Amino acid sequence: MTEAKAWVGLIGLCLASFLGCIDFTIVNTALPAIQTSLNAGIAELQWIINIFMLTLSALMVVKGRLADIYGRRRLLYIGITIFAIASLGAGLSPTIEWLIFFRLIQGIGVAILYTVPIAIIPSLFSTDKRGKATGILIGVNGLGLAIGPVIGGFIVSALSWRWIFFVNLPVIMLSILFCLNAIPESKNLDQGAKIDWLGLALLIIGSPLLVLATVQGSSWGWTSVTTLGTYAIALISLLAFYVVERRNDSPIIQFELFKGRVFLAAITANFSLAFFYTVLFFLLPLYLHNVRGQSSDQIGLTLLPATLMVALLSPLVGNILDKRGPKLILLIGFALLAVSAILQLSFDANSSIGFIIATLVLFGIGWGCILSPSIVAALSSVPETVGGVAMGSLGTLHNFGGAIGLALGTVVYNVLAKNNLLAHLAAQHIASGMWVAPIISNPDTAVQNLQATIGIDRMNAEQLVNQFFIHGYHGAMGLLLVMTVVVFLIVAFSFPNKKLAHPVQSVDPTQIL
Repeated sequence: MTEAKAWVGLIGLCLASFLGCIDFTIVNTALPAIQTSLNAGIAELQWIINIFMLTLSALMVVKGRLADIYGRRRLLYIGITIFAIASLGAGLSPTIEWLIFFRLIQGIGVAILYTVPIAIIPSLFSTDKRGKATGILIGVNGLGLAIGPVIGGFIVSALSWRWIFFVNLPVIMLSILFCLNAIPESKNLDQGAKIDWLGLALLIIGSPLLVLATVQGSSWGWTSVTTLGTYAIALISLLAFYVVERRNDSPIIQFELFKGRVFLAAITANFSLAFFYTVLFFLLPLYLHNVRGQSSDQIGLTLLPATLMVALLSPLVGNILDKRGPKLILLIGFALLAVSAILQLSFDANSSIGFIIATLVLFGIGWGCILSPSIVAALSSVPETVGGVAMGSLGTLHNFGGAIGLALGTVVYNVLAKNNLLAHLAAQHIASGMWVAPIISNPDTAVQNLQATIGIDRMNAEQLVNQFFIHGYHGAMGLLLVMTVVVFLIVAFSFPNKKLAHPVQSVDPTQIL
């Protein structure tokens, strides 16, 4: 293959990988518009994000092994096709249920677009060019994560939320055009790659059911047969998954690695990071829209500082990591997340945009200080021979952390927002009823519903909605603060005060997002 053709192929890979990364953040900006268009409640909206993350959590390792066995180019084209069909379906979705379904399908495609492009690079370039090509791919991925909220905001404002999915289609066509005749087929059968189908099935059963029971527990009743039964099936499935993985010679998660104190602490830090940013990026756009009245393009610009900090800090964080080791930079990262959560506990309807952006800058710097160091620390604490399995375990638990975080954050929001509204109604001697739950779950229509139900004027209804939403938001930030402080202490007492024993030279953090 000529060098020119290799670079053409890299453009195609970058476009495909870019779509996967931008899809991770572009949807958050569109959540308020989707809420209005499809009359979706918060519990339903969270599934747009959660089903996507659970799919990534279960499939990323498996997709890499499928590519090794059946061919990376073949799986790349399959992934692009799945992503294209799912994007079209998501854009055409008539109901929230259909949108959630197509987000699940998108997750299958994105699991391929995250993992396969970087694995194809060695078959395109000679050894002396691979580092440069990999750096370009990682940079493009980081750009996708950074500008996703802004692009999403402008697309929603100029067209509609449906176009955040439709715009994928022409980019997909370009990617295919660049990849055709430029990407050679490659496999890797030397390492005895196998697919742990039983473990995968148990993970696919257990993870969503655990999230489902957590999200629906308050409406089903925490002691109801449905909730307890769902939890039981989830926990039995996950316990069986643990047993199967311990006995499998090609596991999705190698639990033996967790015996290492540093690996366990690093993976906890990475899990907690996803827990934090998933909750924040879900609730913050709703706060900006429902409480502050921001449009979609304004929401995108407001979120930009957070993702931009992650992209800009990567080189600096890498230098500090090489000189000082991961402990200091991780402690700084979690301290900044904690400060950001504390500041967000003071958000109200009159918080200035400058103050909000300042909290996001702190959050973004903290994110950047945790992402790569936690990955590098985990990989450097295990033998290089199990580095691939360690990375797979890290990616699986990272995305699972986001799913669990969003489920718990949604529950805390709903419980505290509902309690606040009920307390107000009791103080005003207004009888509550079944009508309260829909108002809490859908703040976008809550003002009109309150006016129609209890007969208050629009100004008082808006104040009441802002009050219960902010109370629920503060509860979710309190949850994030407690979690962040706990992980800060874990890092402080688990990591040695020294540089890494065998540093990992090249890590693409977007491979676990």
